[in-house]
Amino acid sequence: MNEKKLIEAIRDHPQGYGLDGTYYPTAMFLTGIDVGRSNGTLHGFTEWLVVRRGELNSFYWHKLVLLDLFPDMSLYTWRSPEHLTPEQHQQAVDHLFSLVLEFLDVRNSPRELGRMYTRYEAMSAHIEG
Repeated sequence: MNEKKLIEAIRDHPQGYGLDGTYYPTAMFLTGIDVGRSNGTLHGFTEWLVVRRGELNSFYWHKLVLLDLFPDMSLYTWRSPEHLTPEQHQQAVDHLFSLVLEFLDVRNSPRELGRMYTRYEAMSAHIEG
């Protein structure tokens, strides 16, 4: 099964993968898939989210997805299930899958991936310079 079909299958049937619809376990499950695939599935996802947001920061993708959806959210206790309402968990999980699938389209296009990294490097150079 290719990565996109796998992500879609997890999105469509989370209970079949032991997921309960909350954000942190879903994010960790996707991290596990990434690690199991030698960090190739989500390689560049953090940079893509940074470019998409247009703002450099030191957050990893787990927090960037939440920040993208809930810009005013405090991220200090983001791992706690009580940090989000059940509706917010569902929104966050849906948003995560949407972003991962969109990223996989970019990642699978050498031209788009190159553009993304060029923008990321330009943003980084601007800060360093």
